[in-house]
Amino acid sequence: MEMNWDTTKKMRPGKNILFIGWIFFYLICFSPHVFSQAAQIDEEVIKKSTLKVFIDCQWCKLADIQKEISFIKLVEEQDKAQVYVFITKQDTASGGIEFILSFKGQKEFGGDNDQLKCPTDKDKEEKELLRELINTLKMGFMRYVGKTPISSLISIRLRDEVKPTSVEDKWDFWVFSISGNTFLNGQKLYKSGMLFGSFSANRVTPELKVRLSVGGMYNQDKFTFDDQIIKSSSNSQNFTGLIVKSLNDHWSVGGYLSVLSSSYTNTKFSLSPGPALEYNLFPYSQSTRRQLRFLYRLDFNSIWYQEETIYEKTHENLLKESVSATFEVKQKWGTVSTSIEGSNYFHDFSKNRVRLVGELSLRIIRGLNVNLNGSYSRIHDQLSLARSDTSFEEILLRRKEVATTYNYYFSVGLSYTFGSTKSNVVNPRFGSGGQGISISF
Repeated sequence: MEMNWDTTKKMRPGKNILFIGWIFFYLICFSPHVFSQAAQIDEEVIKKSTLKVFIDCQWCKLADIQKEISFIKLVEEQDKAQVYVFITKQDTASGGIEFILSFKGQKEFGGDNDQLKCPTDKDKEEKELLRELINTLKMGFMRYVGKTPISSLISIRLRDEVKPTSVEDKWDFWVFSISGNTFLNGQKLYKSGMLFGSFSANRVTPELKVRLSVGGMYNQDKFTFDDQIIKSSSNSQNFTGLIVKSLNDHWSVGGYLSVLSSSYTNTKFSLSPGPALEYNLFPYSQSTRRQLRFLYRLDFNSIWYQEETIYEKTHENLLKESVSATFEVKQKWGTVSTSIEGSNYFHDFSKNRVRLVGELSLRIIRGLNVNLNGSYSRIHDQLSLARSDTSFEEILLRRKEVATTYNYYFSVGLSYTFGSTKSNVVNPRFGSGGQGISISF
């Protein structure tokens, strides 16, 4: 069948206007209904598939997070949540902070867990820190939102064009610190002065940890009693060095170097180098949540004493070993940390020391904790005790170490956190710097 089109005929102006009028009438009367119906559908989808989240963070402003992330609903009870988020933060070696966000799937997302980190600068304004934290939260929620109907309403884009760049640090990750303090105090019958200074250089990366520090202290007290003047002073100088190499996610190897002079311990000069080996039962990547570290250390000590010791020594070379076990865990109910360390000298195994340290922080309500701290040591290795008698003033002012077979401390208290808190260093290997004992909050 042939169809003929007559292009010579044109629509009359009246009919043209009528046709356009019908179009406008349709748009005005029917399109708002269509748009509102589509909006209602979207709202229903959002309402039914909004991700229920419980955020465990003592210092976070949950109202701001809820306002900025509209595709989640914060719940007050953990068992009602589909996703549990545990947020901590810790200092970095460069002087910044790093947020650690642990995501744990619950209910239909059970077993779907993840962890994200958000490094930033602690000097930034609070609003900027919050924005970076919220952006990281959004990224973490995507693995769960992507499995819900609400994913069809979310679009992902790159804010800036990716440009190939190479990160260069002119300091090569070294961080230096210099400090000096002086303290003066006095009255008519008493004067006291203290001078302290230190310098440290640290370089911490996931593969290598280097800590170097040198410091000195001088303290003097002067008492006047019945026209009698009593003066007492103490001083110490020290250098400590630590280097740790990460072998894998469980093993680390390193070494220590310590140089010390102290009037309190009757030490004119001591030099103590030694290797060490550490094994962490859990991967170091889980160090912000749990650790079980075993550290073995071997030290060669060459010591010159200020006074002859009770063993009639003015200088001796000693070989010493120590082993420690440190357990740390951070859970929803709080934090527990305990460590036991034992050491002995090879020339006489009866010259030994055992130390037990424990800390427990129980969370009562958000921000409110009960804290218990304690330490106990059995001491049988005071080789540096001076042979001469210790004066009454030196005992009261603790100017010299005195013989003992034990020491201890214990404390219990409440803490309420409403501002910034600090955590462990990023690289937890060998603890906080050398004793094989580290405690975290």
